[in-house]
Amino acid sequence: MKRRAFLVCSVVATAGCLDIIEDNGEEIREPQDIVIVEESLVRDNPGTEDERVYVWGVARNESDRRWSYVEIRATFYDEDGEELDSVIENVPDVTSDEEWPFEIEYPHFGEDAAAVADYELEPSTGV
Repeated sequence: MKRRAFLVCSVVATAGCLDIIEDNGEEIREPQDIVIVEESLVRDNPGTEDERVYVWGVARNESDRRWSYVEIRATFYDEDGEELDSVIENVPDVTSDEEWPFEIEYPHFGEDAAAVADYELEPSTGV
């Protein structure tokens, strides 16, 4: 009997990642959680051409699995809810119950950074 694992992740802010294992064509789902435990949108030098925006946070691996790769995608939005940009921060080799801080910077400065009004975080994993 062969088993193949495919990773599917998508939940905003607290990732309910599922490890989907196919066993003779039947899908078996096992939750594997990467959880955002703290987060905030931070602005440096507001109102200047040097204004920058980033999301600061802390994530935790709440699974009993060691992940060889974890990423957190930050999607930035303007006040109308339009997507401005998306940036990925990654961490290799995350052990069970490990917690780590992250900072995901919006890639533009000044007026472009001032346009950021909201964000979403989407953690995902790879084996």
